Amino acid sequence: MKTPSLAGMRKNYQQAELLESSAAKHPLEQFTLWLNQALQAQIPEPNAMTLATVSSQMRPSTRVVLIKGFDEQGIVWFTNYDSRKGQELAGNPYAALQFHWVELERVVRIEGRVEKISATDSDAYFHSRPLESRIGAWASPQSQSITSREWLQEELTTYANKFQTDPPRPPHWGGYRLVPDNWEFWQGGSARLHDRLHYRKHDDQWVIQRLAP
Repeated sequence: MKTPSLAGMRKNYQQAELLESSAAKHPLEQFTLWLNQALQAQIPEPNAMTLATVSSQMRPSTRVVLIKGFDEQGIVWFTNYDSRKGQELAGNPYAALQFHWVELERVVRIEGRVEKISATDSDAYFHSRPLESRIGAWASPQSQSITSREWLQEELTTYANKFQTDPPRPPHWGGYRLVPDNWEFWQGGSARLHDRLHYRKHDDQWVIQRLAP
């Protein structure tokens, strides 16, 4: 089958614009507005975000995770602390997040320092998850090499039999919070003149700058 010409693919962005006069003064307010609009538009998985981390060898890696909460303190997600991202965050606690809401022609980029949330908050979220997800957190040694899917299924059965309907939170599983010091809001524009507003933390205040597309 012939591959379509990637070099010839084009899209003209023209749904909206992002101006300093209409943007929120605080990036969290602007993010809340855009996230709510993505939810209302019922686009696929508006809560999905790309997480970028860097290893001790300075090699970047990315993966998609799901936002589970946000407030003035930062952006929260949950994962296995022993996974590749967990190990990289242990060595370098700075990361970047990106939301891409294709249907709205919008991107949000967030950078900052990452910290673990409290054990109490991790416990609360863990026990709100479906039972099979809680069992799966025990069964899967995330990012580690395994022999087969059958082995993973056997581990799932083993832990299901062990914990029945009340598995505790694994000590290697919990939440992270990215505390932002940089935000960028990107709105697609016609003729590739996209709107890019950058919020930078300076002396505990947010400074807004327009970036060239």
